[in-house]
Amino acid sequence: MNGYSVLLPTYNESENLPLIVALLDKSFTDAGLGERYQIVIVEDSSPDGTYLVALELQRVFGTKKIAILKRPGKMGLGSAYIDGLKLCTGDFVVLMDADLSHHPKFIPEMIEKQNEADYDVVSGTRYVAGGGVYGWDLKRKLISRVANYLATILLNPRASDLTGSFRLYKKSILETVMPMVKSRGYVFQMEVIVRCRQLPGMTIGEVPITFVDRVYGESKMGANEIFGYLKGLWNLFLETDL
Repeated sequence: MNGYSVLLPTYNESENLPLIVALLDKSFTDAGLGERYQIVIVEDSSPDGTYLVALELQRVFGTKKIAILKRPGKMGLGSAYIDGLKLCTGDFVVLMDADLSHHPKFIPEMIEKQNEADYDVVSGTRYVAGGGVYGWDLKRKLISRVANYLATILLNPRASDLTGSFRLYKKSILETVMPMVKSRGYVFQMEVIVRCRQLPGMTIGEVPITFVDRVYGESKMGANEIFGYLKGLWNLFLETDL
């Protein structure tokens, strides 16, 4: 039977972490997978006490279900996934945000989709029927749409939501692709699926998801992140053989 690991990079998520872990447990349990999942929390020494919250959750749920990797500081989203992958025990790995913008209820749908055709990757998408975004103002929605449009034009990924970050991967695929990935910031997720698409015979399925803006804490998206995204997108365009 397949096992599933969920990778959760965290920085200042002390309020959101208990909720996302509880929702993950409920989603897997309701799907009959309560004994086949693992959550890997990669904690970048948040000043708000997220690590202590993670330790308490590990005490409640057990070390079999929750693994914790504490890092010395904020080292970037991409490196968090790379380091966290080493602790994953599942045959499949889910990459998602810890701030409740991605609801775990969609994970069983991703698993069902994967089973349909043995997809290598199943991507959650906001941009097909049934998907959407809630809680963003017009400016943020426009930025997201433009970013996704630019990525689609430049990188030809054959996926409808290249800038999304909620996906199910075969662990073997991630282990193959990770050494190729150069990005460490917000472009990381985009580069991963582009690199995956270049592998011979790679298959990608999609399921519609709804993205909800974070409930607690502050968004980490700002001018520096937008500039970093554009720079990373251009570099990826220059380096990728499309």
